[in-house]
Amino acid sequence: MKTSLRTHTCGELNMQHLNEKVTLCGWIQKIRKLGGMTFIDLRDRYGITQLAFDAATQPELCQQIDSFGREWVIQVKGTVKERYSKNKNIPTGDIEIMADEITVLNESLTPPFTIEDESDGGDELRMRYRYLDLRRNPVKNNLLFRHKLSITIRNYMNHIGFVEIETPFLVGSTPEGARDFVVPSRLSHGEFFALPQSPQTFKQLLMVAGFDRYFQIVKCFRDEDLRADRQPEFTQVDCEMSFVTQEDVIQIFEGLLKHIFKEIKGIEVGDIERITWADAMKYYGSDKPDARFGMRFVELNDVLQHKEFKVFNQAELVVGIVAKGCASYTRKQLDGLTEFVKRPQVGASGLVYVQCHEDGTFKSSVDKFYDQADLQAVAKKANAEPGDLILIMAGPRVKTQVQMGALRLEMGDRLGLRKKGEYKLLWVVDFPLLEWDEETQRYYAMHHPFTAPKPEHEAILETKPGEVNANAYDIVINGTEVGGGSIRIHDKNLQKRMFKALGFTEEEAQKQFGFLMNAFQYGAPPHGGLALGFDRLCAILSDADSIRDFIAFPKNNAARDVMLNAPSTISDAQLKELGIKVSEWE
Repeated sequence: MKTSLRTHTCGELNMQHLNEKVTLCGWIQKIRKLGGMTFIDLRDRYGITQLAFDAATQPELCQQIDSFGREWVIQVKGTVKERYSKNKNIPTGDIEIMADEITVLNESLTPPFTIEDESDGGDELRMRYRYLDLRRNPVKNNLLFRHKLSITIRNYMNHIGFVEIETPFLVGSTPEGARDFVVPSRLSHGEFFALPQSPQTFKQLLMVAGFDRYFQIVKCFRDEDLRADRQPEFTQVDCEMSFVTQEDVIQIFEGLLKHIFKEIKGIEVGDIERITWADAMKYYGSDKPDARFGMRFVELNDVLQHKEFKVFNQAELVVGIVAKGCASYTRKQLDGLTEFVKRPQVGASGLVYVQCHEDGTFKSSVDKFYDQADLQAVAKKANAEPGDLILIMAGPRVKTQVQMGALRLEMGDRLGLRKKGEYKLLWVVDFPLLEWDEETQRYYAMHHPFTAPKPEHEAILETKPGEVNANAYDIVINGTEVGGGSIRIHDKNLQKRMFKALGFTEEEAQKQFGFLMNAFQYGAPPHGGLALGFDRLCAILSDADSIRDFIAFPKNNAARDVMLNAPSTISDAQLKELGIKVSEWE
């Protein structure tokens, strides 16, 4: 990477360059004195090269180095020589630079943590000095991986005829979905922009405009509580197509995902299995099931609701999973599982177990109510074998499914079934169009208000809204929703009906989405699309637990940028200019 200041990088020199005169620039990783020799490990983005100085022949240079510190920026000129003590762990480990001249380009304070793969700095400290943390190989390599993935996606999308178009960041606030980040307008006091949660309406307008294949790797914003796979600002691969059905969209993005896995991981992905939302909940207790392992749910109402055990008799659902080979679990281990499901994050009231012993007998936590014949019937229904452990929960259907889903994942972790480096892709289809909220006593769109119902369900949108399925689909990898999309409503009248089902008045719908409704009057084509979570995709392909590792300057768990100390207060003068009275904040 030749420039005016350097002839090579610190990662490219090898035995083929012996005796060449070179100039390198970089940061001092480490200084070592061994006998009459001084060595410097010089680091840049590309790697590390050892510099060598002989005190006997270069006393002035060695004396100069005595004042140097870690992370000083230097330029060195010298000759490539074969290294006496070689380092097979780095590409440049066979050579070193016998330095003739050294120039300090900039001094550095001693960093607050070591710039090494295994740093001694905690998360908060490294985030405060993120520009230093980015020098470390693991973090640097994550960003280089992100770059490689983005280029792979862009090249593929361009190859199949998609056009990348940028959409605005200052948009109108929408009442559906997550909370918006709002931006006060200086020129229109009392009015606000919002940062987009997605480019949804704009990409639909681009379909009306005739750009039949649009994509964008775009920043989006949601003011929501954070987890390992969430940040207030995140990136998605946003796509939309005209004149397509659900099958067309799925096929296009199966092609993209197969290409990504082939190019990035060297893995051939076959046809991706599909499961309905109803079956995903029934068998896995999640609309994003981890299909790397089985342990599917078995409904046990018919074999357990005939005795005097009220917990089961009064339950809408009695459901179990089989943990293979776990009948030998101790009482302490079983109590630990009960404590797990009682955690607030799971919220179950208890757990029942049945141990299927090797001798054909059964031991259960509800032996008082069920005899050996009853427990044998349970084992038969669950396809459990001698040596297996059956774990059972009961209660309201959906709530119990979700709780059992959490226990299934926990057992998958404990049994080593959720293996790093193993990938299982799954399409989840036929989502409900609407979901009922007890608190507000109204329906909300499960995806967004522009999702089309299944054509065969359009007729019952007003009469049986809870039974309408959406023309929607999610792509799931290893239990993480990586993307989702739908066929959109392109008919103005059907969109009006959808808004009405969501409780919008005509005036509210016109105020919020009138621009889209008006556009539909000018020949909107049938269209649909999908958005992939780019940060999540980076993390999954790298077998990482957090998307934060793949974002150059992320926020912490309190949604703060500790490096910039943001968010922060602004002056009264700025508030006044925006038309916001200070008292309104008090």
